[in-house]
Amino acid sequence: MGDRNDLRKEWIALAPAWIRETREGRNAVRKGLLDPIMLEACGDVKGLNVLDCGCGEGRFCRMLAEWGAGHVLGLDLCELMIEAARELKSGRDDYKVQDVQDLGFLEDESFDLAVSYLNQCDLPDFEANTREVFRVLKRGGRFIIANLHPMRSASGKWHRNAEGEKLHVVLDNYFDEGERHWEMLGVRFTNFHRTLSTYINFFIKTGFAVKEIIEPTVTADRLKEYLELDDELRVPNFIVYVLEKP
Repeated sequence: MGDRNDLRKEWIALAPAWIRETREGRNAVRKGLLDPIMLEACGDVKGLNVLDCGCGEGRFCRMLAEWGAGHVLGLDLCELMIEAARELKSGRDDYKVQDVQDLGFLEDESFDLAVSYLNQCDLPDFEANTREVFRVLKRGGRFIIANLHPMRSASGKWHRNAEGEKLHVVLDNYFDEGERHWEMLGVRFTNFHRTLSTYINFFIKTGFAVKEIIEPTVTADRLKEYLELDDELRVPNFIVYVLEKP
């Protein structure tokens, strides 16, 4: 398994391009597909104390603050991301450089809601993050997790014909859990493939109730605006888990 310091270096290398794309680019996957689903899964956040695990440059934290959250704490291990997040903080959001696999600085049952927006798939130890979030959530609190779909994180490549047309997604090495290496915005980075049962069984083992599982697809209206999301009509690229602490 990759050294955590090496993983951190990958995100430091990716940070400038990621921040620029997030703030200036189309960001179709998030704006056109996942944002509405994540916000709906979070529900009414007015007055809530919210934890964002792996907040990046703070975009979703700011959205939750705009939707009325009482306070949002964003955590990320990449200093450049946190510096960028602090530049745009609104007053109801704060940011710390912190490994979300160790939340020992936070008190038990101190948050109403926690989110992980495409972060657990980047963690070497998603189990540690899950246990820690369970601890810091109040009873009845929810944990909303968006991940790469295990079907896609296993391999994720399209099989194409000689003309380059996408025929189908290759699903292979599904039960071989561990590192996967990709390129995004010109930077090679690492995330981690785990099976669907590995995730769900550990959520349950930790004590969470699985309230809903969402496999996002694109709506007709969104597809008109974001034509590049047409793959989302064919295969589930992402999955959202809605968990609750009893």
